[in-house]
Amino acid sequence: MANPFVDLFGEKLQSKNGKVSTEETLKGKVVGVYFSAHWCPPCRSFTPELAKCYKLLTETKAKNFEIVFVSSDNDEAGFNEYYGEMPWKALPYSERDRKKTLSSKYKVSGIPTLVILNEDGSVITRMVEVW
Repeated sequence: MANPFVDLFGEKLQSKNGKVSTEETLKGKVVGVYFSAHWCPPCRSFTPELAKCYKLLTETKAKNFEIVFVSSDNDEAGFNEYYGEMPWKALPYSERDRKKTLSSKYKVSGIPTLVILNEDGSVITRMVEVW
């Protein structure tokens, strides 16, 4: 059976330690898809708050939760700087076509947007311009 997250994000995600297997990283997890960018003031305000929730969930309560950052940054330098502030995984910046597909699939019209997916890849909820 195909892994819905590999279909969405590709074989590899970016982590703080380099590329990791999407299938192994997201298997059996609820996944937040976080559309954001370093140039967006509401995103810059929301990201630290989301990071607090993420740390609480993953360190204490729900080890079956992960977030994948999908960057709307204009260049890889902006992505790298902003992703450096985040504790979760990311769609590699080089995956621009996949980013466009995800933005279209989840009807992202503004950022920050957070889409929460069930373990099977179905949408639990979608929060648009959450901050």
